[in-house]
Amino acid sequence: MNRTPALTEQLCLLLAQITTLTASSLLHWEKHAYSSHYYAKWDEVLMILGPDAPLKDHEITRYLHITPLFSLERIEIESDDPDLRVPMLALVYAVEAATVHQHQPLTEPLTLTDELLKLFKKQ
Repeated sequence: MNRTPALTEQLCLLLAQITTLTASSLLHWEKHAYSSHYYAKWDEVLMILGPDAPLKDHEITRYLHITPLFSLERIEIESDDPDLRVPMLALVYAVEAATVHQHQPLTEPLTLTDELLKLFKKQ
């Protein structure tokens, strides 16, 4: 990826912020049903982290997809990016530590609901 050092630094800071929020339980990650992803909602932003694979498997590329809920804009960060690998893997480990003992049922963040259908009827 061709990006400026300033943008790389901003992405590192963003990953650090998400990791800190995760480690302090201020950001809640859930297991996405029927897939190998975790997701979290933060300030009108949807974050998808995947894949859910054994942490000891360092060959698997991990990724974080970030998108505002009401926008087509997005950011995707991958662990095979040499400049972002360390902060990205720190996030993966933080999410794993935060979710490993939760024993929550799987969830579906993109479920079609009556509330959602009502939004489409207004348009």
